[in-house]
Amino acid sequence: MLSSYINYNGKIFNAEEAVITADNRSFRYGDGLFETMRLEDGQVSLHKYHFDRLFKGLSILKFQLPSSFTPQFLYDACLSLCTKNKHANARIRLMVFRGEGAVFEPVNHHPNFIIQTWELPAGKPSLNENGLDIGFYYDAIKSIDILSNLKNNNYLPYLMAALHAKENKWNDCIVLNSEGRICDASIANIFMLKDGEVNTPALSEGCVAGVMRRFLLEKLPAMGFKVNEKKIEINELLNAEEIWLTNAVSKLKWVKSLNEKKFVNKLALNIFPEL
Repeated sequence: MLSSYINYNGKIFNAEEAVITADNRSFRYGDGLFETMRLEDGQVSLHKYHFDRLFKGLSILKFQLPSSFTPQFLYDACLSLCTKNKHANARIRLMVFRGEGAVFEPVNHHPNFIIQTWELPAGKPSLNENGLDIGFYYDAIKSIDILSNLKNNNYLPYLMAALHAKENKWNDCIVLNSEGRICDASIANIFMLKDGEVNTPALSEGCVAGVMRRFLLEKLPAMGFKVNEKKIEINELLNAEEIWLTNAVSKLKWVKSLNEKKFVNKLALNIFPEL
């Protein structure tokens, strides 16, 4: 269920109420960032990772932050909105953006923000019983640059990949980088298992610096697994034993098929309870 209310710059509005103008730079140019977080039993999972990524991105995008604009301020605002919407378990979307102005003439570089929440079922997520069917999207590529690892509001390559997946009746689609290698999926990072080692595209390959990706890179070695951040070619992914898609809301989902290739979920079944 969508929020009954949203938070816009610290004030509560009805969810259907318009709060931005046609001059808004995020609407015009995608000038901003967003975080999608999971609330479980009144707590935001991995919130430190989310706000680390957000504030690093705000620095890269040259926002000028007032002293009151802190991770704790935003965290409290997210929890307060969940309470207002009576959501004990929820998907939270926090969008931070520059206000109004033309390309060379922003009104200022101060952050504006909107928070929305959607209700999720009670309890913790479980591993998907039916594996995902996914494919490749070739018509738009992900660049490799200073913005690649950010969850920025210019999301077109991923939106087009998601549309392509829906047209082909897939659950998701893999986006390639400008070198033709594996980048990530439309709403998730990618992990693959081969010969007992877990591999994921390096950040230098242009993928989003996912929160669950970061958690797995820390967690799996502590569980005894060798994990590599590396360049992954298409054929290498097709020859994997397992493929997982990860994000902060669903945590980890296993892939059943990619093109005509089938995969299993033995390791995914073992590690998911640890997440």
